[in-house]
Amino acid sequence: MPSRYLSFRCSVPWFILLLEALFLIRSFFCVTGVSNFYSSSNFYPEFQDVNHMVIFGFGFFLMVLRRYGFSSTGFNFLLVVLGVQCSVLVEDLLVFLRVRQNGDGMISLGKAMVSTTAVVISTGAVLGKANPVQLIVMTLVELIIFYMSRCINETLLQVPDHLALMHVHLFGAYFGLAVTSRFPEPPPGLDKNRSTPKSDLFSVLGTVFVWVFWPSFNSILADSKKAAVLNTYFALAVSAVAAFMLSALTSRDGKFRMTHIHSAVLAGGVTISYTAHSIQHPWIAMILGLLGSVITILGSHCLQRCCNPAFKLHDTSGVHFTFGLPAVLGAVAAVVLCVVEEGIKTQWNNLSSLGYLIFVDLGAFCQTISTALITGLITGLILNIKLLKTVHVSKYFDDQSYWEFPHLSVGF
Repeated sequence: MPSRYLSFRCSVPWFILLLEALFLIRSFFCVTGVSNFYSSSNFYPEFQDVNHMVIFGFGFFLMVLRRYGFSSTGFNFLLVVLGVQCSVLVEDLLVFLRVRQNGDGMISLGKAMVSTTAVVISTGAVLGKANPVQLIVMTLVELIIFYMSRCINETLLQVPDHLALMHVHLFGAYFGLAVTSRFPEPPPGLDKNRSTPKSDLFSVLGTVFVWVFWPSFNSILADSKKAAVLNTYFALAVSAVAAFMLSALTSRDGKFRMTHIHSAVLAGGVTISYTAHSIQHPWIAMILGLLGSVITILGSHCLQRCCNPAFKLHDTSGVHFTFGLPAVLGAVAAVVLCVVEEGIKTQWNNLSSLGYLIFVDLGAFCQTISTALITGLITGLILNIKLLKTVHVSKYFDDQSYWEFPHLSVGF
């Protein structure tokens, strides 16, 4: 048996067992307010939608590579269930330190599932290049740092909890980009680094799952749930229509491109995530959905042809233009809409309050993206130490390093 399989067997199962033991011990000794944790709640439908979205939706969404389907769905499921447990315990630790107030267990679980989305997005950037041990380490580090970033936004900048949580797209995208910048680029002609019609079909199936459940994702903690659901749906609908339109306009032969549909139909949900609860007119949500789709498709052309080669950056699933750029657009739109709304209320007389609002929103945005980039670079360096058994470039994007294929066995 090759040595890489022996090292894989000796590292991954025991690492997972160690983490589960730590989670169990931590939850046994440090869970506070157990009676409140198991209190009755009507929050399950929202949690169920987000759970479907993250497990099914993103699991299939990441199936973009022809020989990495098992790993895309399997590792996504593993990272999500480990990440949710880690997030719940980090939330419990913050309650223990009196940074947060103790809340309902189902709501805490919903926050943990939304926070784990940052890991799923970051995984798309390093997809096929990182082994399971590296992915698990990245999950633990990223979730802890994301919670720290949320605490800074909430305590120092007084950002509401649900808005601080919606920075998950921005944080996950740029954390993943910073991590993948520390991995060697695959060879230009590597055959495994491409999709097939079957992998594209499964990936778009995941996109449809994510699209359907995105209104629940944006409204899970919002005060005005109906407004958040309606505005998110309008933005998603317009971004989907615009994706088909722009795909035909930008392709050479005037045909639809599956890569455009795969990414741009979700842009509206990302763009409106900061403002879905507060928008009072559907046409604003529709404009944001249109702009999100435009920046995704145009950004994919610009990044893939100009920026990524210049920075020697390989973004496997295109998380930069699928989640990063729409999140930046959404953050800018949130500042503009907040200033306009407050200006209309005060008849543009109280400019000091407007300046404070701009400072808070831009401060939260800059803090989130800078923390993601800096800590992502550090995490990428940590993941490439010899102890974590970095995958050789020739073994990128291949399931056979981690999964059993009986039909390929000798004598089968």
